[in-house]
Amino acid sequence: MEQSSENVYAVAFGAHPDDVELACGATLLKIMREGRSVAVCDLTKGELGTLGTAETRKKEAEKAWIVMGYHDRVTLDLGDGKLFYSEENLHAVIRIIRRFRPTVVFANPPEERHPDHEKASKLVADAVYYSGLKQLITEDNGIRQTAHRPPYLFHYLQFKHLDPDIIVDISETFAPSRAGILSFSSQFYREGSEPETLINRKEFLTGLEARARYFGEQIGTLYGEGLLVTRTPTITNFSGLFG
Repeated sequence: MEQSSENVYAVAFGAHPDDVELACGATLLKIMREGRSVAVCDLTKGELGTLGTAETRKKEAEKAWIVMGYHDRVTLDLGDGKLFYSEENLHAVIRIIRRFRPTVVFANPPEERHPDHEKASKLVADAVYYSGLKQLITEDNGIRQTAHRPPYLFHYLQFKHLDPDIIVDISETFAPSRAGILSFSSQFYREGSEPETLINRKEFLTGLEARARYFGEQIGTLYGEGLLVTRTPTITNFSGLFG
């Protein structure tokens, strides 16, 4: 017996809860406003984070799920700080891909300051390929899954500056996407909050907006989100894209 799939348009993977919202939340909102469904998968519970607890971050992730309007949000337990490349972890990601059978996958960038982000990037990129191999067997709740290889993999950008291959116009979705980010309130600035981390500095969210404005300036819009592509896009309607 083979498992029935949920067939969403896009699945966004993050090493930790809030990775997705911080890096490509406005793009995901844009996709959903175009009538497509989106699921999110956090590879870890974020239990090693300096601020908050695993339980706190779970509640915040659930709040972001509701606020953003995702089709689904799945939290795996691959180990914050222990997100190693292993057959077990690879198969866990493959099972998510085969469950949702997306056309598009988003993942952490391949080059980053946080080791978990780089490990997540490699895991997801390899899982996208291996999920298409029929001879690689995975099961979900005892039911055999069918092979599926998503056609498109994009890496969003995080802390390290990387030149994007494409920039998405998020002028209409940047402001509403902030609600998804602010769902993770334990991670951001509060008066008297200690200790200080990279993202709970008072200036962090302002800097996030500055980057979105910078990318928007590059394409002549108010806000933009940059993505790295892993395959050359095919243009079937030239004037539709360059009209």
